Amino acid sequence: MSDLHIRSAALPDIDAVLTFWREAAEGTSISDDRDGVAGLIDRDPDALILAERDGRLVGSVIAGFDGWRCHLYRLAVHPAHRRQGIGSALLTAAEERFVALGGRRGDAMVLERNETGQHAWRAAGYAPEEQWRRWVKHLTT
Repeated sequence: MSDLHIRSAALPDIDAVLTFWREAAEGTSISDDRDGVAGLIDRDPDALILAERDGRLVGSVIAGFDGWRCHLYRLAVHPAHRRQGIGSALLTAAEERFVALGGRRGDAMVLERNETGQHAWRAAGYAPEEQWRRWVKHLTT
């Protein structure tokens, strides 16, 4: 996996990210537009984490920290690149970011119909909290 490059998104990445999400992400969001992604990058330049291989975008995750909770959104890996450790590498980068910011627990928004995503989150150590409909993993002991 040495050819995988993990980095924070920048404003010039917006169009590529939006195209990628249409190809690889499950579902859509009200924020899936240039203004939404630009607002995220402006507000928290390190929150949108990208994975690239050979200069091509192959994965993403949004790792937002509000000072209280660590929220994960838009974990997506291009279908042609799945099951190669890209999702795990993105989650590792997100979790390291959270710990460095003082985060204690990460939670993920996962669509109920997204069975593939649910398997990936469970494999990464997250578990559903049915009363909240979110997935949680403690990042510190």
